[in-house]
Amino acid sequence: NYNDGVGVGSASDGLRILGEERRTERREGVRVAAMIPRALTPRPDILAAIEETGLRYASHPGLRAADITVTDWLHLYRANIEIESAYNPHAVSHVGAVGLGQLMPDTARALAVDPHDWKQNLDGSARYLALMLAEFGDARLALAAYNAGPDAVREHSGIPPFRETQNHVQRVLAVFNRLEGASP
Repeated sequence: NYNDGVGVGSASDGLRILGEERRTERREGVRVAAMIPRALTPRPDILAAIEETGLRYASHPGLRAADITVTDWLHLYRANIEIESAYNPHAVSHVGAVGLGQLMPDTARALAVDPHDWKQNLDGSARYLALMLAEFGDARLALAAYNAGPDAVREHSGIPPFRETQNHVQRVLAVFNRLEGASP
């Protein structure tokens, strides 16, 4: 992922992108860090394209398979884009994932999209996330498959024990919850 921060610095460094980190507390010998996801402000054209693209996939069978509403889908899709790239259409990760949806070149090829064209990248990322929802029938597993690949989720019969993937799922869901709270 473009902004996951995993593998560098302390364990909480990768979480700082979600917002301010409150002071940690010690309770019964356990360290607790509370995170407040901060809202990133995407360019208006990118935000509009995320919504348009999400709506194009609002009738995808994956939404029914995962039993999520169109509103939940739009928030999940946007949250995934926010965590993947921080809304940067030129984002490139250390492993070669590209664009707003951080599509790997092979995935983009399989989806027949140009990952460097940000609108095609959004389309490919929405379609891929919807396909993962259809296959796994669960938003958490779909996010894990989006991040680590569907084979990893199948192999581990659930969210793989990879720190990056576990962090990805938690961070996307934190942004999802923030977006849900902002809904009328």
